[in-house]
Amino acid sequence: MPKFGLLRDLLLRDGVVGVDQIYQPGAPLADWLQRVHTPAYVTAYCQGTLDSQAQRRIGLPWSPNLVRRTCTAVGGTILTAKLALNYGLACNTAGGTHHAFPDHGAGFCIFNDLAIAARILLDQNLVQRILIVDLDVHQGDGTAWIFRDDPRVVTFSMHCAVNFPRLKQISDRDVPLPEGLGDEDYLRQLQTHLPDLLSQVRPDLVLYDAGVDTHQGDRLGKLAMTNTGLYERDRWVLKTCIQAGYPVACVIGGGYDDNLSALVYRHSLLFRAAATVG
Repeated sequence: MPKFGLLRDLLLRDGVVGVDQIYQPGAPLADWLQRVHTPAYVTAYCQGTLDSQAQRRIGLPWSPNLVRRTCTAVGGTILTAKLALNYGLACNTAGGTHHAFPDHGAGFCIFNDLAIAARILLDQNLVQRILIVDLDVHQGDGTAWIFRDDPRVVTFSMHCAVNFPRLKQISDRDVPLPEGLGDEDYLRQLQTHLPDLLSQVRPDLVLYDAGVDTHQGDRLGKLAMTNTGLYERDRWVLKTCIQAGYPVACVIGGGYDDNLSALVYRHSLLFRAAATVG
């Protein structure tokens, strides 16, 4: 939990961003959460009345502070998406909870911020077509399921084939990767798929999940990327989208390491890359 505030502090300390570039989101309206999630699930989670089995599936102990953090992160992704439409590029210092389904959470994910932001922008007629580029090491199963019958949102997930979730959903494009894949082969796969998707979809907005759990030191990852590879991945994604005229809203996605400072630095690579192309 501390990594989100530490990430902001690191970005400010290293001069990657200035105070005037940081926007504080508010919590989303309950109605906004319910554009994706069932009212019963939203109410039960926010009030702390989920049953123990549902809590175990999420994997995080309930608390009022966690409810506040969760809702703020969702609000942050909505704000990030709207800022990206205005400025061409924006990044959230949280977000990427892609394992949440309409009626339950899973894998440390409670509400699906990517799906909620996409629905809000579509409902407000701010966009007509969205491409979700999910490069977290785990498949974006909740997001894929939510938009399985919605042609306005195209889901692309490039993930480790032998990692969580055990039961995969069907994205519009899935690229399962072998365990132990390193920087060069990873980037080659990405460069094969993303330009093709951009030209096919021609999105009004790209939602980019820049999970760093593809790193070789991640305790839940199973891939073998380095910090250099993560930085090059993010820089290439952002540059490719922006040069083609597609605004990008980024979330930090997953990252798990007992060395908190190393993990926070990995997450900062997205923002360092954004600073070179924004």
